[in-house]
Amino acid sequence: MTTVAAALREGAARLPGGEARLEAELLLAHALARPRSWLYAHADDALAAEDAVRYTALLQRRAAGEPVAMVTGRRGFWTLDLEVGADTLVPRADTERLVELALERLPADGAPAVLDLGTGTGAIALAIARERPRARVTAVDASAGALAVAARNAAALGLPLRLLHGDWFAPVAGERFALVASNPPYLAEDDPHLQEGDLRFEPRSALASGEEGLADLRTIIAAAPAHLEPGGWLLVEHGWTQAAAVRGLFAAAGFTAVETAQDLEGRDRVGLGRWKA
Repeated sequence: MTTVAAALREGAARLPGGEARLEAELLLAHALARPRSWLYAHADDALAAEDAVRYTALLQRRAAGEPVAMVTGRRGFWTLDLEVGADTLVPRADTERLVELALERLPADGAPAVLDLGTGTGAIALAIARERPRARVTAVDASAGALAVAARNAAALGLPLRLLHGDWFAPVAGERFALVASNPPYLAEDDPHLQEGDLRFEPRSALASGEEGLADLRTIIAAAPAHLEPGGWLLVEHGWTQAAAVRGLFAAAGFTAVETAQDLEGRDRVGLGRWKA
């Protein structure tokens, strides 16, 4: 007889990395359709044969390199539990820094127009909608599949989003916003990381952008002034080696208060600037 506790020990031993135990818990909880807390309260319970089979299959997928979020179809971001899928990036904790910076620039009692470009799962847009319930949040993505995931997440969370299909600012021609946020592709097309680890299972179109990884950032920053209210803010996530280049793009486009913010590990992560008041 295999108990829940034994299954977790054996599962963690099969997985690489420093988060093997956590990942084993997430996979077993998913196999059992139970919260992780249930595992602790039922550590000595016997694991049914059919549950063990499902758990083993999940472990095999993770051991082959597939991200836990793709295996389970779920990922926590901010205070949200989000659906993820093959058409979306897996939301990462680093991007929560962009959300924090955006919220600092959005009054708690206001009703600003906010735009999230390349929304994917809707993570950034939904986090802002959760914290600024009066904000009018629009989310754009060029992937119809990603927009479908974002729509399901918005419905499940009961958060209003205007979802538009198209390339960057094209669906909002003629509109202006108090704040525009984006986590665009920013890896170089030949970045070796694209062939490694979790990135192998995520859509390449959401990861890579030109020879230097700056093509989409260049497009967004150059076009943003036509879509920002006076005094409005643009915030973009970027790679940790791209800070100087991104600041240069902001300056060339006429932004003021240009700066780079670091993520939780102290790496350059978010470029931001204010359009002329």
